[in-house]
Amino acid sequence: MQKKSLFLTLPFLFLIICNSNSYSQDERQNLGNIIAINFQFGGGIPAGDLADRFGTTLSAGAGMDFITEKNNLIFGWKGDFHFGNEVKENILGGLAPEGFIFGNSLSSATELRRAQRGFYIGAHVGKVFSFSSSNTRSGLRVTVGAGLLQHKIRLQQDPSNFVPQIAGDYGKGYDRLSNGLALRQFLGYQLLGNDKLVNFTFGLEFIQGFTQNRRSFNIDEMRTDTSKRLDLLIGLKVGWTLPFYIGESTGEIYY
Repeated sequence: MQKKSLFLTLPFLFLIICNSNSYSQDERQNLGNIIAINFQFGGGIPAGDLADRFGTTLSAGAGMDFITEKNNLIFGWKGDFHFGNEVKENILGGLAPEGFIFGNSLSSATELRRAQRGFYIGAHVGKVFSFSSSNTRSGLRVTVGAGLLQHKIRLQQDPSNFVPQIAGDYGKGYDRLSNGLALRQFLGYQLLGNDKLVNFTFGLEFIQGFTQNRRSFNIDEMRTDTSKRLDLLIGLKVGWTLPFYIGESTGEIYY
């Protein structure tokens, strides 16, 4: 309940900040084309084939936008690192028929861990739809894009009990490395403050990945996996923006 309450509260906090910013005494408008460097963090819920492999996914990333002064058109790229600790596939079942995996010390490797690792990188286009005459650079942000989605299961060795069966190239036979073309959409709010001090985005991100296992052989299944996957990810993203204005006109300052 606490996590859900936090997610519901965050948008209202941002709107409060946005609203207070609109009353600032400046008419030195944030004019000109913009090069915006973006830093984002978020969490996502997997769906489709991705939900069969992983649980909740966290992400952290950065990107860059070029936003035109006329029409607020967006042209940019972004990259996200995906990570999580919930792995649903029992890829090591063949090594532990009785529930124990034994290492070099001939004892159970109790600290052997599995985790999610992956990334998305791609380009996008879009637009900011402004509904305020006092700040025409802020409003509803909509982007669509395409890129590469990749994910795998990371196997972390027990630090005190090395397991040679999953070391080196053997580990590749268990990690389910998958990648492929992905489509991405973002729907949210962007604020670029007139005072140029408060700049952020938040909203929902949707990813559809058309991926495939890239390993030649799954050791635990004793087969090659050539199936096509549909990996879906729906997430909430919050970001901070560092804008640089190009060719900005000098405006009048009103008090």
